[in-house]
Amino acid sequence: MAYRFETVGRNYADLASGSVLHSAPGHPAFPVRLASEMFLRGLAALGPHGPVTIWDPCCGSGYLSTVLAFLHRRKVSEVIASDIDDGAVALARRNLTLLTQAGLSAREADLAELAARYGKSSHEEAAEAADRLRRRLADDGGDVSSVAQVADAFDPTQLGAVLDGRTPRIVITDVPYGEQTEWHGTNAESGTAGMVRAVASVLPADGVIVIAARGRRVPLGDDVRPIHKFKIGTRAVALLKAGQIEKSPVQRQL
Repeated sequence: MAYRFETVGRNYADLASGSVLHSAPGHPAFPVRLASEMFLRGLAALGPHGPVTIWDPCCGSGYLSTVLAFLHRRKVSEVIASDIDDGAVALARRNLTLLTQAGLSAREADLAELAARYGKSSHEEAAEAADRLRRRLADDGGDVSSVAQVADAFDPTQLGAVLDGRTPRIVITDVPYGEQTEWHGTNAESGTAGMVRAVASVLPADGVIVIAARGRRVPLGDDVRPIHKFKIGTRAVALLKAGQIEKSPVQRQL
């Protein structure tokens, strides 16, 4: 299926992983244009609204959420990120800090120092990209509030603690697909469907969950039905409404 919202390709070089945004081995980036398409389809499924809080419960490096907040600052009020891995959450915090003027200024200064020390054009270009992102963020509404915490994506109690009274309207995530990452947690054997049920249990009924996975389809099993699905490139995407997802027997007892 073709892009519905991001119909015109744009230059996303300033958002490349490892340039201004931080990267690390085992934490792959995500196609920026597809991320934007997923978010905009999620907004369309949500219906009329103001700026929304977005949440990635399998955040890894936080790249996906950080990119979306840069691209759609006027539509994003807050970013929540969580992951079961402490190292991933630490990296996500570093990236989410870039959604502030102070964070981008510090990053620009670090990159400029590297450029002066090593004379590499890549560092100089990255410093210039950080400056452009800083000015863009200021023009689009300023700093974005964010939080990143460790939580098991299969544990509704831990997920609820991460939200701490916040109400994300859109969950958007790229699930592990067994190449560089895999599921971990108290109910990891339930896979994507189990994660979706746990996340849905702490969302408002009209909350939208947007999931990407490599392959022909998102592995949701027979009991979790998306309201919309599409495929672009190597990734399949499914959209779900939280209120339409039945809890597992364990979650119903909580």
